[in-house]
Amino acid sequence: MDIRSTFIKLDEKFSRFGGLEPRGITRLLYTDEWNAAVNALIKEFENHGLEVVQDSIGNVSGKLVGVNSDETILTGSHIDTVVEGGHLDGQYGILAGLTAILYLKEKYGQPKKNIEVLALAEEEGSRFPIAFWGSKNFFNIQDNEIVKGLTDSEGVNFVDAMRQSGFDFRTDDSVRNDIKAWIEIHIEQGQVLEKEQKQIGVVTGIVGFKRYYINLKDEANHAGTTPMGYRKDVVVSFSEIVQRLNQKAKEIGDPLVITFGKVNLVPNVTNVVPGEIEFSVDTRHIDEKELNHFSKIVEDTIQEVATKNGLEATITLHLDEQPTLMNEEIIKTIEDSAKEVTSGNYKFMVSGAGHDTQIFSQFVPSGMLFVPSIGGLSHNVEEDTDIEDLVKGIEVLAKALYKLAY
Repeated sequence: MDIRSTFIKLDEKFSRFGGLEPRGITRLLYTDEWNAAVNALIKEFENHGLEVVQDSIGNVSGKLVGVNSDETILTGSHIDTVVEGGHLDGQYGILAGLTAILYLKEKYGQPKKNIEVLALAEEEGSRFPIAFWGSKNFFNIQDNEIVKGLTDSEGVNFVDAMRQSGFDFRTDDSVRNDIKAWIEIHIEQGQVLEKEQKQIGVVTGIVGFKRYYINLKDEANHAGTTPMGYRKDVVVSFSEIVQRLNQKAKEIGDPLVITFGKVNLVPNVTNVVPGEIEFSVDTRHIDEKELNHFSKIVEDTIQEVATKNGLEATITLHLDEQPTLMNEEIIKTIEDSAKEVTSGNYKFMVSGAGHDTQIFSQFVPSGMLFVPSIGGLSHNVEEDTDIEDLVKGIEVLAKALYKLAY
């Protein structure tokens, strides 16, 4: 079996589900496009003789049954995309896993342990404001009460959308105990591998992050009649906060990052000194102690600037995810595989983005590997990776699955 041609055919086929012109995909949870992709994947698994398993919320897997069917090596990723996303984020991990399994099956026959490729229903949180719905349901740690009140941008309720697609909440509390390892292959979504000319990234951990929503408020006033000394301009305070925290992050250095990603100004007109501003702060680090330390600096700086300028500050911690470290034995397996397949053209690295592996690592030995992203683009219709790098990633994944399952 030719890995390159097999993957290309699969990628072209599944990129049509939610496909955009001239390129890109919008495939959101429980939409017609998502349903079509899931159903096509089930048929693909069946056509290749894999045992299909689908749970109540839409996670679906194809299993190559091993001699010891009580132990499973699991690989995969998520099948949903962001709005106007690319053809590789999530989808590559599923199709790379399927391609690797078909290659191993043809070359080596039945494995000692099951090898299973899993397509998780949702990871991105792009249609409804919730992430990791697929992986949290897989381990039965989801919060059903939270989603019952959620609606999408068109006012469609989460539960209604789920049931219209033929799915429903879990009714059992069982959690699989056969999974001995999880490996997720993913595009890097950054520029490190490309700039350093490495074909494989062996992921050692996923950064933790804290996301705040901040509100600074006083009073709006006339732009022409309010002297500079009498103003309580929230934009000026916001600018000082941005400057001070960015400078502090640079002083501390990598891998700490801070991002001011969303800003809403009130009243946001040309001739009024603004009296209210809402903005987000996202900060990330692989070390939990360092993340907590810098987060305290963020909170203190915002409060200090607000107090100095006579503003009322409301600081809301919206998300708080701790760093995730990969399993040392799985890291070693991926490293050895990358060393053999690429003649050493790999590097250890941390992931600055969140992945389903964060959930899996809480329950089973887990690892990740990256392939380069052209220009570092992701969550973008122009997202792409050189086909040679995609193939090399599948070869490394196949080698790692062989070591674990055969």
